[in-house]
Amino acid sequence: MNPTDLAQEAIAPPAAAHGFSFLELFMQAHIVVQLVMAGLLIASIWSWAIVVEKFFAFRRARIESDRFEHMFWSGQSLDELYTALSRTKPITMAALFVAAMREWKRSVEGNIRALGGIQLRVEKVMDVTISREMERLDRRLLFLATVGSTAPFVGLFGTVWGIMTSFQAIAVSKNTNLAVVAPGIAEALFATALGLVAAIPAVIFYNKFSADSAAISHRLEAFADEFAAIVSRQIDVRS
Repeated sequence: MNPTDLAQEAIAPPAAAHGFSFLELFMQAHIVVQLVMAGLLIASIWSWAIVVEKFFAFRRARIESDRFEHMFWSGQSLDELYTALSRTKPITMAALFVAAMREWKRSVEGNIRALGGIQLRVEKVMDVTISREMERLDRRLLFLATVGSTAPFVGLFGTVWGIMTSFQAIAVSKNTNLAVVAPGIAEALFATALGLVAAIPAVIFYNKFSADSAAISHRLEAFADEFAAIVSRQIDVRS
C-alpha cells in the first residue's frame, strides 16, 4: 500500500471521531459563518419573544372585546358604563366606546345647538381610536415578516460560504477525503438549518396574527357603525 494512503488513513479516524455537535460546528466555523449563525439565532429568539407577547395581547383583546360587548348589550345605561370604564385603562372595543362617549359628552355639554356636527366628530374620533388600537396590536409584526422573508437567504449566504471553505480546504490539502470537506459542508448545512428554524415559525405566526388582527379590526369597525347609528338616533331625538 502507498505510504501516503497509510498516512491519510491514520489521520482520518481522529477527525471522524471528533464529532459534529452544534457547539463544535459553531466554534469551528469561519468567522463569517459564525456571524451568520449568531444573527439567525438572535433573530429566532427575538421572534419567539414577539410570538409569546402577541399571543397574549391578541388573546386579551378578544376576551376584553367579548366582555365589553356583553356589558354594552346587557341594557346597562351608557353613562354608567362610560363612568365605570373611564376609571380603568380600556383597550380595543372599550377604548373605542370611551373615546366616542367622551366626544359626545364634550359636544353636547359644550354647545347644544351644534348637534349637526356631533356625529361627524364622533365618527372621526372612532376612526382615530381604531387606528391607534390596531397600531398597538400590530406593533413588531413587521419584524416577524422580515425574519420570515430574509432568514432563509441569510442562511443560504452562510451555506455558500461554508461550501467555499470546503473547496479551499481541498485546494490547500490537495485531498478530496471526506474528513477534509466534511467540516465545511456541515457548517454550511447548519447555517441553512438555522435560517429555516428562524423563518418557518416567523411566517406561520405572522400569518396567524395578521388574521387575528383583521378579525379584531372588523369587530371594531362593526361596533363603530353600530354606535354611529345610536348617536344618529340620539341627535334626532334632541333636534
